[in-house]
Formats: sequence, structure tokens, C-alpha cells
Amino acid sequence: MTEKVKFAIVGAGVIAPFHAKAITNNPNAELVAIADVEPAKASKLAGEYGVGTVYADYEEMLKNEEIDVISVCTPSGLHGEVAIAAAQAGKHIFCEKPLEITSAKMQQMIDAAEQYNVKLGCVFQRRVMPSSLVVKKAVEEGKLGKLVLGDAYLKYYRSPEYYRSAGWRGTWALDGGGALMNQGVHGIDLIQWLMGDVESVFARSAALVRDIEVEDTAVAVVKYKCGAFGVIQGTTSVYPGLETRFELHGENGSIIFADSGIKQWKFANSDEAAPEAGAFVSSSSDPSKIADSGHYVLCEDLIQAIREDREPLVSGKEAKKSVDLILAIYESARTGKEVFLG
Repeated sequence: MTEKVKFAIVGAGVIAPFHAKAITNNPNAELVAIADVEPAKASKLAGEYGVGTVYADYEEMLKNEEIDVISVCTPSGLHGEVAIAAAQAGKHIFCEKPLEITSAKMQQMIDAAEQYNVKLGCVFQRRVMPSSLVVKKAVEEGKLGKLVLGDAYLKYYRSPEYYRSAGWRGTWALDGGGALMNQGVHGIDLIQWLMGDVESVFARSAALVRDIEVEDTAVAVVKYKCGAFGVIQGTTSVYPGLETRFELHGENGSIIFADSGIKQWKFANSDEAAPEAGAFVSSSSDPSKIADSGHYVLCEDLIQAIREDREPLVSGKEAKKSVDLILAIYESARTGKEVFLG
């Protein structure tokens, strides 16, 4: 396949412009349609990106044989419904995070993609940021030695108005959770990608500030399968919100990095300087001001995965891991017990 890959977006909310920009800026892609249950939203986004076709019903859009890929930008709890229908229609899937909000629904998405021979890629753009890549390389090269600690500090601020801005925000049914499932999932995906899979977790969570049914604050102690321990702190209730920070410590070195770049890069067997990895453009208080470069990279990767018939960088199976960990954190917080992952 050398002609342009034709994309369509389902859901014209806050995250949809990031998908639209990634698609329209890519010379290998073309955005041909947008669907939303509120046609005015779809029409507005379509006008901004020169898209001529708008649908109120995404199922009607799936009948359009011109479309190769469905970009899923709906509320989290509707990702599975849209993605499975897309797979059944023979469309590849570019899914916003989180993959879904239940383990069963995520597995159904993965199974559908395999059954109908389509690619399923998920947006976890922190994996492709420069600092993440150099840290991943250092871990794989064994520069830290035996890993001892792997921590993620995910301290955001979301105002009461944010939760009132859309009825699905802060609900179990469609958001699937709060500070961890919506905002913190990116950092949880990243720390697990760097440290390896988690074996068990013990956690506490609560809505300490906001009047929402899900958590606005959570703390978890994790044990990784490699034997290391770690702490995950997530909140949307600390003003003004802090830059996301990650710490990896081993017997032979330590790395600390944040949105603004690498803060510590020290190894027992080397005096090399920290690499110039650049900052990750993000906002701890405004979700409309995140970096869009990661969406572009992952969009291009999905296109190449389709052409080369390979798995995307962040496949459905990979994207499922962070949500499974978050669900285990919720279970531990609810039961007061350590929860073991499969």
C-alpha cells in the first residue's frame, strides 16, 4: 500500500484535534470523515481541518469503503464499542488512551482486531518522547544494574469546572476512574514500560477534594516482576499541578527525569553526562495544551505497521497492561489487600 491511508475520527471532543492534526500533517495520511453524536461538533472540527464529510452516526460512517482507519476519540468507556465495530467493518484502529476501562472489553478489542486481521494501535505518546527513549535504552543496556526502585509522580490539577464540562468525566461508567485512569494512565504506562511488568500492588485511593464518584487521589506501592519496588502517586487535586516526574534507581545508577528533561543521570561505572533529550511539552492543569508530536509519531507508526503487516509500537496487548494495573490498584484500594496481577 503506497497511496495515502484514509482516516476517519469518531468523537469530536477535546482530544480529537490532536488526532486531526497528526493525520492532516502526515503526507502518508488523509482525514476524510468525522463522526460525533453532536453534528455541530463534528462540523466545527471538519471545518478547521478541511474535511468534507460529517456523520452523526459512526456506524453509518463505517459503511464508507474509502476509510482505512478509525481514530477513536470517544469517552473512554465507549472505546471498545467503536473499535470492535470498526474491526468488524475491516477498518484498522487508532485508539486514544486508555484502551478501554475493563479488562474484558480490552480483550474483546484485541480479539476482534486479530479475528478481522486489522491493526490496533493505542496512543501512549510518552513512550516516543526523547527522554523516555534514552532512559529505555539505558535500562536495556544494563547501565543501572539490578533495578531496585521505579517511581512515578503524577500530580495534576483539574478544576471543578473541568469535571462539570462533560457529563462523563469523573464517572465509573464512562471515565472508568479518575486521576489514574484518565490523567495518570500515560505515566503508569511509561513506568511499567521502563521497569517491566508489575507482579503485585497495594494501594489507597479516595476523592479527597472533588465531588466525584471516582478517585481524585491515589497512592500505590508496586512490586515489579524483576524484583524491584516502586511508588505511584496520582492526583488531580493539587494546585497548580506539577510536572510529571519519574525515578529509576538501581545498584549501579540512578535516573530522574521529568517533563522538563533529565534531572539526574548518574552511574557507578561511568561519568557520562546526561544526554540532551529535550522537554516533553505538557500541561499539568490544561489537557488541551499537551504536546501533539507523539500523536504524529504513533499515527505514522500505525501507517507503517499497516504497510509492513506488523504490530504497532503500542499494540492493544501493550496498551492493556496499564489499565490492568490501574484496575488492580482500584481493587486493592477497595479491599485493603495486596492484589496480584496475572
